[in-house]
Amino acid sequence: MPQIAQIAATYASQIFWLLVVFGLIYFVIGKGMLPKIEATVDDRDQKIASDLAAAEVARAKADETEAAYRAKMEEARAAAQKAIAEAKAVSTAEAEKQVKAADAELASKAAAADAALKAAQAKALGEIEAVAVEAAQDIVAKVSGLAVDKAAAEGAVKSALAG
Repeated sequence: MPQIAQIAATYASQIFWLLVVFGLIYFVIGKGMLPKIEATVDDRDQKIASDLAAAEVARAKADETEAAYRAKMEEARAAAQKAIAEAKAVSTAEAEKQVKAADAELASKAAAADAALKAAQAKALGEIEAVAVEAAQDIVAKVSGLAVDKAAAEGAVKSALAG
């Protein structure tokens, strides 16, 4: 078969050029372009890793800042509560002082009013006795026609009011 015999002669040059093209492709792409692509990928991986590390550091710093903020807020809240308690205590003490002063003033006014009332009552009782003595003298004089002296009439009125 002559076709089989020609294969080696005909295809030998084609196989040679195929190997040359594959060799060129290997060296151009494999040795020239691939290292650049690998370097770009490595740079990108390093950039991502450094960005992740920076983000982790920033998150840790933000957590510390938040913890400090919360601690200061708690301190401020505690100080405010203490100030409120002190203000309440001061105002309560002030109110108690005012109430005690008002009670003392009212007690003194009540005592003065009570004394004035007792004095008025005693005065009124004295006047009633005087009127009763005069009335008793007049009644005895009209009923019996006798004149009663003032001392006897006072004694009779006092014994009647006491009993």
